[in-house]
Amino acid sequence: MKLLFDQNISHRILKILPDEYIGSTSIKSQKLIDSSDRAIWEFAKKNDYIIVTQDSDFNDLNSLFGFPPKIIWIRTGNLKTDEIAKILLEHADEIEEFNQDPNFGCFEILALKK
Repeated sequence: MKLLFDQNISHRILKILPDEYIGSTSIKSQKLIDSSDRAIWEFAKKNDYIIVTQDSDFNDLNSLFGFPPKIIWIRTGNLKTDEIAKILLEHADEIEEFNQDPNFGCFEILALKK
């Protein structure tokens, strides 16, 4: 399963992701930093990525245009990169189920900082 990390998540996450997410990339790695959300959304759709973000913009696009791409919306507030990777690992089975289910376009993870 390939993830595309929005610019609000450090590209350094790619170095610590578990094997379930091999083939993932980031907005920065793809040189899309200055691109519009719609251009990033189209890139993800064309290249079969799930967008991982911490804001609602991509979910809004899915509401307007449908999916794919699917969205993982991490609603946690500010966390360190390794904490976000840990959340993705903790939810790996649920994320895989979400990825396989054609009825859902957004998977929200709500985790309050302890």
